[in-house]
Amino acid sequence: MPARTARSGAALAAGAMLCVQLGLAASVGLFDRIGPEGAAWLRLAWAAVLLLVLVRPRPSAFTRTGLRACVALGIVTAGLTLFFMAAVARLPLGTASALEFLGPLGVAVVRGGRGKLQWPALAAVGVVLLTEPWHGGADPVGVAFALAAAVCWAAYILLTQRVGDEVAGLRGLAVSMPVAALAATVVVGPSVLGTLTPELVLVGLGLAVLLPVVPFSLELLALRRLTTAAFGTLMSLEPAVALVVGLVALHQVPGPAAVAGIAFVVAAGVGAEPTGRRAAPSGIPVAQ
Repeated sequence: MPARTARSGAALAAGAMLCVQLGLAASVGLFDRIGPEGAAWLRLAWAAVLLLVLVRPRPSAFTRTGLRACVALGIVTAGLTLFFMAAVARLPLGTASALEFLGPLGVAVVRGGRGKLQWPALAAVGVVLLTEPWHGGADPVGVAFALAAAVCWAAYILLTQRVGDEVAGLRGLAVSMPVAALAATVVVGPSVLGTLTPELVLVGLGLAVLLPVVPFSLELLALRRLTTAAFGTLMSLEPAVALVVGLVALHQVPGPAAVAGIAFVVAAGVGAEPTGRRAAPSGIPVAQ
């Protein structure tokens, strides 16, 4: 049973990564029309509406501690989304991605404990080979945005697990996502609302299902089954997923360094998964 729980958690995390990369690839066409931050805001806004309608969270279902965790997760989610998009606008994607992955790798290192640091270390080498951050210039503001996204991603992992433990089902996301949408609206909304068309609104609805509704739900369920250390290491598989999606959807052919990077991160993910099972949180069945 423990091995099965860890495998199911890893499968959920892998599904989330695939959805994220497909969503990002599908969002590229919006960048020229409403900008990267505008595309991120549109996805968050629709995700908030969808989760509120589908889940219909009731105040009585939340403890005060659980509600605070949901609000904190929403703020962090908005920061992660907007900071990364701002970094991508100023840095090569590889550089921004390499810096952002310091977040989950940091969680893996801190939470991994003694004797388990080889997997995040191996993943870190793979991430560097995959993203090749030495190519291109490094805008200091872009670097700062990418590092801020890394901090938000680390906090996102920890808070998502806490929300999953505190609140049953997907009710936690049905609170955190509207909070994220409101925070993003304050920052980005005024500059985007005037450029929206009915076509863009409908496209945003479809993208919101692919990213973030489905992957964030899968990540919450995965973190009920995995330790944050194992989850943080498994997230390092995302550049490999991005490479495959880029090859198939965007015809981006990987070089030798990227192929070597895939081998490193896959090995790290396989190594982290068997030791990643966590005990079921009290009061929340792991099957939810």
